[in-house]
Amino acid sequence: MTVTERRATLLPDPEPREVVNTLISVDDHVIEPPDMFEGRMPASLVDRAPRVIELDDGAQGWLYEGSVLPSPGLNAVAGRPVEEWGFDPVRFDEMRRGCFEIEARVHDMDIAGIYASLCFPSYLAGFGGLNFNRSADPELGTACIRAWNDWHHERWAGPHPDRIIPLQITCLIDPVIGAAEVRRNAERGFKALSFPEFPAQAALPSIHSDHWDPIFAACEETETVVCLHTGSAGYVIGATPIAPQEVSTSLFPANALVATADWLWSGVPSRFPKLAIALSEGGIGWVSMYIDRLRYMSSHSGQAMHGWMDPKLDPVDVLLRNFWFCTLDDPSAMRLLDVIGVDHVMLETDFPHTDSTWPNSQAAAARIVAGLPDDQVRKVTHENAAGLFRHPLPATV
Repeated sequence: MTVTERRATLLPDPEPREVVNTLISVDDHVIEPPDMFEGRMPASLVDRAPRVIELDDGAQGWLYEGSVLPSPGLNAVAGRPVEEWGFDPVRFDEMRRGCFEIEARVHDMDIAGIYASLCFPSYLAGFGGLNFNRSADPELGTACIRAWNDWHHERWAGPHPDRIIPLQITCLIDPVIGAAEVRRNAERGFKALSFPEFPAQAALPSIHSDHWDPIFAACEETETVVCLHTGSAGYVIGATPIAPQEVSTSLFPANALVATADWLWSGVPSRFPKLAIALSEGGIGWVSMYIDRLRYMSSHSGQAMHGWMDPKLDPVDVLLRNFWFCTLDDPSAMRLLDVIGVDHVMLETDFPHTDSTWPNSQAAAARIVAGLPDDQVRKVTHENAAGLFRHPLPATV
């Protein structure tokens, strides 16, 4: 279906939802806007910065290093009819402006009753910034990473510091440069780093080494949360080649489970005991199962525990100390908060993707926390996120 043959409908603004709970969403996305790199690149690289171009079929795309990304807004379908969710927007005028403009985003947050939001990169940079780190010219890729962070600081989080929790990407080509970028951003208020959940899957050094220690040391030192977004380095849980896309989508929680196991046994949280690791868009229903499995392994140690690196704490202790878990829709798992750890569960709304609860995020949150004591409701809806990301809460909660 060509651009001219298909329909792209933007619905009118929904009515603002009643605010029942203060909500902090720890997983939303910002679509990189056309002017992101203007005035933010070194003079010698300005002409080679990513730019939006018009394509012959009427679509728009990002041109970078001779290649074209034909869709500027991967899965940015908020505010469009459900029957149109089968394809991505291919022009910026097919998206709600809240996808890429901050004032419009705050307006959309107000509609849904979302107090604050942590926003990951999108199609151009990749959820964990991998696309820029794969640049043929490393100097250009690093400049794009810094420009992305500068834009996020100046244009996205800066105008509304109470509503946006600043998140960065960093240089993965050289961990020393990457660590310096983490510190640079921490000094100006960034609270999180989006890092690929499986570096080895992306042809980068494994986390089962000390290669990334400069970055992790910088994060621990600056209290920067390492956020592992599902799919940021591909999906390790697959199916047969002819299986539909829905198979991978339905296995998002399994991907988060594998990432948690990989990071836990890598020794990273043991070497950096104050490092906070958050699993984004991975759900929480699997966490209690994995805790049970770890405890069983501990009691049947033998070779099963031979690779454990922490002489003072067992795997469950480290899991419950270093890892935080994010839920979009796991109401049945709320009955297991005493096992998972009520202080380590947070909510997400995933705006503007098809998984998003927007604009009914308040109702979705109320359904998830229904039946919990008030103190636990406050923890899950906003207190845990505010504490982890050191984000101020409004005067009236």
